[in-house]
Amino acid sequence: MTDLQTPPALEFRSLWAEALPWSAYAQPAMKYWGLWDGVYQRAATPDWAIAAAQPLLPLKLLVLAEDWCGDAANTVPVLARLAERVPGIDLRILARDKYPAVMDRFLTRGTRSIPIAIGLDADYQVLGHWGPRPEALQAWVLANKDTLPKDERYAEIRRWYARDRGETTLRELLTALGATTD
Repeated sequence: MTDLQTPPALEFRSLWAEALPWSAYAQPAMKYWGLWDGVYQRAATPDWAIAAAQPLLPLKLLVLAEDWCGDAANTVPVLARLAERVPGIDLRILARDKYPAVMDRFLTRGTRSIPIAIGLDADYQVLGHWGPRPEALQAWVLANKDTLPKDERYAEIRRWYARDRGETTLRELLTALGATTD
């Protein structure tokens, strides 16, 4: 007979100290730097998102990502721009594969899908989390994963992100953290 054990609590203060700020994470040495930087250069934070974030401040966004992840490349730069535009929001990134215990707390339907953005308050308590991609896009991916070839699926995902310009990511993230985005 085995005992089911509660996993040990995550120490978010320590994880935060180990995580990289955007400026240290997003570097030309990344394999997919061009995609990450292209999204970052075009990312704009709408005024509604800045206003919606105010009640959450101070806010720490701890993001699980990997540079090879297309969804991360299309969303994390948008979050970096939000953090730049809103004093009181700080963003740091953990490599998913180096922090499996963290990833396993934020699984998506049992999978280690990324990115996952975890909102933390000033005391490093979890406010909520978001990821791995906007709900409408996730529904489309699940509906088409067995019918479209991977390269066609990825091309449509990129088009979706380009049309959306981060709006849905910001709206869903801020809502998940308790903000009103209307």
